[in-house]
Amino acid sequence: MNIKILAEGGAMQPGPALSQKLGPAGINISQVIEKVNEATKDFKGLKVPVELEVDASTKEFEVKVSSPPVSELLKRELGIEKGSAIQKKQYTANASIEQIISVAKTKLPTLLCKDLKSAVKTVIGTCASLGVLIESQPATELGHQIAGGKFAKEIEEGITETPEEKRKELDEYFNKVKSEQEKIIKQEEAAKEAEAEKKEETKPEEKKEEEKKGEKK
Repeated sequence: MNIKILAEGGAMQPGPALSQKLGPAGINISQVIEKVNEATKDFKGLKVPVELEVDASTKEFEVKVSSPPVSELLKRELGIEKGSAIQKKQYTANASIEQIISVAKTKLPTLLCKDLKSAVKTVIGTCASLGVLIESQPATELGHQIAGGKFAKEIEEGITETPEEKRKELDEYFNKVKSEQEKIIKQEEAAKEAEAEKKEETKPEEKKEEEKKGEKK
């Protein structure tokens, strides 16, 4: 019997949903939690796909841990909680190519990619959906550049350490982007509030017009 679970790395907890999933198998839930937490302790803070292979006759089980999704690995690497809901309008982080390579190397064994460069492209695609800039550029733009040979040396050598000076420059650029984003969001919110107030002000006038029409009838 095979049971699939998406567990919080190293922090799986008992609960109704887990009991519902494991109950029919007749296995000890406390033992499952203990073994899963031990097997996923290196992925703290991440959602990790876990499979339980259960022997129906003995009730013994084996825990198989898969690598977390690329999106989860990126969130940990970049220190963000979630991606952007409006990717082209609001960015969540500014990654270095070295960080992208690091995630690609971690995920490569489980990706259907022929080499590290292909894995890097996959990670870049996920960056686009999360609203993550790479090297101070939109992810899609950088993807085109990598296809044309940019950062070939870094990818070929599998460099995963971002130079300190470069990290500082990327952070400074992102702080400017973030400040501009916040300004635009405030302007849009103010415009919405003004529009809502305008509609409220016109309601009494509309009511008067309706009353006049009623009197004429």
